[in-house]
Amino acid sequence: MTSYPPSIFRAALWMSGWLLLMLFVAIGGRETLRDLNVFQVMEIRSLFGFVFLIPIILMNDGFGTMQTARPLAHVTRNLVHYGAQLGWFYALTLIPLSQLVSIEFTMPIWIAIMAAIFLGERITPWKVVAIVLGLIGVIVIVRPATGELNVGQLISLASAFGFGISVTLIKSLTRTDSALKIIFWMIVVQSVAGLVPAISVWQWPSAYVWFWLVVVGFCGTFSHFCMARAMLYADATVVVPMDFLRVPLSATIGWLLYSEQLDMLTLLGAALILAGNALNLRAPAPVPLRTSA
Repeated sequence: MTSYPPSIFRAALWMSGWLLLMLFVAIGGRETLRDLNVFQVMEIRSLFGFVFLIPIILMNDGFGTMQTARPLAHVTRNLVHYGAQLGWFYALTLIPLSQLVSIEFTMPIWIAIMAAIFLGERITPWKVVAIVLGLIGVIVIVRPATGELNVGQLISLASAFGFGISVTLIKSLTRTDSALKIIFWMIVVQSVAGLVPAISVWQWPSAYVWFWLVVVGFCGTFSHFCMARAMLYADATVVVPMDFLRVPLSATIGWLLYSEQLDMLTLLGAALILAGNALNLRAPAPVPLRTSA
């Protein structure tokens, strides 16, 4: 397995790809779920993802290189991610896009805890501040009026916990397996897991829905490739807070495309999230060299 030198800049570049592609997944998911069941959308997404991945696998010495010494870790990660993704898509039909993505960002809490416990990652003061500022920004954006979560919010929260487990396992898998191998196993496991449920609710999509299914399949597949590549260059507790940028971006998309409310509190929350990211990307101070007296 090739060793990659730490680089926050390269991690940030790969996370930019993740952000862009995930915005298209959200738009495509909302459009396809107007007509199709979530199980069918997930299955078609996986099948398209497999088609898109074939040329890349063939250019990297073929399917024989997709063998892994950690099949159980791949199966576990992808079943957890499949459940979380199902919940995320379903919640997309119940609550505003900005609120869905905001609640999703309880995920760094779980990742920070799991990465410290299971991966031995160090939580620095800057990481703590970045996470706290980001989560305060999320609360400002969501600002529940009654303090009670509706069904969509509860599903979003459960999905966030599942995504936290999934991302932590991705970081573990990047220590032994390539990003391409991780994506290949994701598609295989999720295609098998969702086949029967998708067939049971199958209906033929319209041409418009087919277009968005292709978008979801392509962006959903290669967004995870970007995430896995970012994990090669930085700790999970560095990479994931960069994803906070998806909150203000999703709020903007919801406002532009779906007339969802975008007010001053949303902008304030976005500013806090951006501040957290700026602190998180701050280069650590060099350790001073000790000189003998």
